[in-house]
Amino acid sequence: MSPITRIGSGPRMSQAVVHNGSVYLAGQVGHAGQSVAEQTRTALAEVDRLLAEAGSDKTRILSAQIWLADMADFAAMNAVWDEWVPTGHTPARATGESKLASPDYRVEIIVVAALR
Repeated sequence: MSPITRIGSGPRMSQAVVHNGSVYLAGQVGHAGQSVAEQTRTALAEVDRLLAEAGSDKTRILSAQIWLADMADFAAMNAVWDEWVPTGHTPARATGESKLASPDYRVEIIVVAALR
């Protein structure tokens, strides 16, 4: 049985869990007061950081779920995503509208990636 490694664990959740060749990230968000584009950049920077800590990177992302508080922000989020995601390495992706954990959050990004 392969071990389970938890990164950034707290009493409620871990920021990442590594198991059986995959890394599962918790939803990443930006900061209150940021535009949706800024929140997307902040969340993706955290995705990069956590994937690196786990032994992966954005070229290894298998799937992404993106939740927007308002689908009117879809184009602004996509503009940042399109600059960030490497050509030829786009993951399976779903985007939906959802009430997020705080009204300050405009976007939340969840990814699953393969290890190197």
